[in-house]
Amino acid sequence: MFQYTCLNPIAQIGLDGFTDAYQKTEDVNAADAVLVRSAAMHDMELSDSLCAVARAGAGVNNIPLDKCAEKGIVVFNTPGANANGVKELVVAGMLLAARDIAGGIDWVRENASDENISKSMEKAKKNFAGTELKGKKLGIIGLGAIGVLVANVARHFGMDIYGVDPFLSVKNALSLSRDVTVLKSYDELYQICDYITVHVPYIPDTKGMLNKAAFDQMKDGVVILNFARDLLVNDDDMKAALDSGKVAKYVTDFPNPAVLKMKNVIAIPHLGASTAESEDNCAVMAVSELREYLENGNIINSVNYPNCDAGECSTQGRITVAHKNMPKMLTQFTNVFSELGINIDHMTNKSRGDYSYCVFDIDAASSQEIADKLSGIDGVLKVRIIR
Repeated sequence: MFQYTCLNPIAQIGLDGFTDAYQKTEDVNAADAVLVRSAAMHDMELSDSLCAVARAGAGVNNIPLDKCAEKGIVVFNTPGANANGVKELVVAGMLLAARDIAGGIDWVRENASDENISKSMEKAKKNFAGTELKGKKLGIIGLGAIGVLVANVARHFGMDIYGVDPFLSVKNALSLSRDVTVLKSYDELYQICDYITVHVPYIPDTKGMLNKAAFDQMKDGVVILNFARDLLVNDDDMKAALDSGKVAKYVTDFPNPAVLKMKNVIAIPHLGASTAESEDNCAVMAVSELREYLENGNIINSVNYPNCDAGECSTQGRITVAHKNMPKMLTQFTNVFSELGINIDHMTNKSRGDYSYCVFDIDAASSQEIADKLSGIDGVLKVRIIR
């Protein structure tokens, strides 16, 4: 019996994916797995029984990834599950920036008591005139699940689409419309685009990437859209760019005190993935990832351990080892099985940075004796008996 706990409300359609072999608990210290959305986990004590954390969403800033990795706890996220919801809001953001829809709506509300509003609005509407998206150049920084969807839908507005992604995957490249021009550098994109939308993860290399140096290369009157992460934009440099007119509009899903004091900002209260469909998709994917890991030992969409898929176990036993990425670890593991007279039918080993993960399919049922011997090896972080 596996036990799981939810640190935030998780869509029921996802929880329905658990079988009778799973039981919900309110005691996080008793849980084999944690489901989380926005709850902060950095100050939590992580029990030795905890095997996995699944974030029902893409961002994992609220989870202590290194701390989890050191305890052999695999952290998952759900890339792409909320991509369509974010894509649709990006499109809405472009339209809000191109046409002063919000200003027009405010004017109508302010003049609700005007009995001659039908005539008044004909005079007032010139104050809210905008531009069309057709013929404009859209630059997309990051061609992942969301970036590809934005690119493919924006071409239907008659926009010229340009994208940059140094890590463009084969899968996403194949999903990308051939009408999209993939550039080699951010500099090229900055210099030619009227609209620029960013869709990259927040990591040290991307922190504040939209800054003065970037703005200086852009067209005057460029529109910037940020539906990815707050800290991708340098707020001080954005304010200066807005004040000078270099940036005409900044559309962000991440309002903060500094941003809200800037002019020409359209701030949305983090609604990118706030759709019933996105929440359902994230919950379903998170539960599926947990089940695959707990039941079969396979890792899919981890953010702190390597992905490792050994398929279904067809031998008598399966045992997994999360360990430090150190020399001679595999030799020590295989020596344990050899000393116990156990043959390894199939072995899968993957590494990611400082951490590695092994799946051993053996010709005997896994035992606590095997697990204890493997756990005793220096550098081993967690051993799990799957079968």
